[in-house]
Amino acid sequence: MRYEELPLTASHEVAIIGAGPIGLELAVCLKQAGVDYIQFDAHQIGYTMTWWPRNTNFFSTTERLAIAGVPIQNNHQQRITGEEYLAYLRSVVELFDLHVHTYEPVTELVRDQDSFTLITRPISGERRYHARKVVLAIGDMHYPNRLGIPGEDLPHVSHYFRDPHEYFRRRLLIIGGKNSAVEAALRCWRAGAQVTLAYRRAQLDPNRVKHWLLPDFMAQVEAGTIRFLAQTSPVAIDSGGVLLAHTDDDGQPTDEQFYYPTDFVLLATGFRGDQRLLEQVGVSLQGPNRVPVYNPATMETNVPGLYLAGTVAAGIQQRYTLFIENCHEHAGKITQAITGRWPARLGDVTSRNYQLSFEQIEAN
Repeated sequence: MRYEELPLTASHEVAIIGAGPIGLELAVCLKQAGVDYIQFDAHQIGYTMTWWPRNTNFFSTTERLAIAGVPIQNNHQQRITGEEYLAYLRSVVELFDLHVHTYEPVTELVRDQDSFTLITRPISGERRYHARKVVLAIGDMHYPNRLGIPGEDLPHVSHYFRDPHEYFRRRLLIIGGKNSAVEAALRCWRAGAQVTLAYRRAQLDPNRVKHWLLPDFMAQVEAGTIRFLAQTSPVAIDSGGVLLAHTDDDGQPTDEQFYYPTDFVLLATGFRGDQRLLEQVGVSLQGPNRVPVYNPATMETNVPGLYLAGTVAAGIQQRYTLFIENCHEHAGKITQAITGRWPARLGDVTSRNYQLSFEQIEAN
């Protein structure tokens, strides 16, 4: 069935695709401005954080993570975990009575003459919606970066670190050298695993590892409690271990290889965004990271009426340029572009602070 043949479910002024923190913050802004909007998410709100390792703390402090003027309160005044932040997001949805069409993925996005058609696929079957404007707040962490090597899909191999308990008294080889890999190595070792970290470079980059993790990790390497295989890259994985190649000074594999036995393999190789909706609707994507073209003053793309909110604006593999904490102003810019008014609150401060900051950047 062609999408035009599906009965029209509803028509709205704005459709927000994605219900992560910035998508929810924008929903609050539009609701308070009296805008007729609808919001979808392919999963549950804040889905990315549901597959984080258990009890992982944010790098950002709470005041940088808060949305829509609702402070994050806790009993320790320190950085919070992903589980705590999900509870906070649920409370924001309850507080503002936000209606999110969860588990209703948008599978097609079509630009019409002066509006958009959205096709969704909930469990009950396909639906069709119209919206004059669309905001993509879909994030940039849909799929793991695959290595494309034999054995990557074996049962004892994973791209997701869930709980260090899984590796108690087992040999674990972690592939990677950034925050996630180093944090997993420390947590799994402290949980009783025999941990080895393999990285293609000669040393870890202090700009890519949290400042409190790197000294801890290096201390364990020096003490011999965690093994560090520098300048190595995986070539193939089998049921008993990993074939590793030594790398050159640029991190590229050489012909010199060796076999390293292990029980489990954790591929901490990062994640990438799904850009199919951007491609469908004709958004220009530039450079190796396929960064969408948009107006930084309004977040509107080269497709009229289509806006970007949050980390989706950084492309498929952002290099730590956009986080929750520096995307709050996206909600302000989009709200102002649609309604002509800047919202009253963003983050946990008066949003006038974000507006002034943006105006100062523009002035310079």
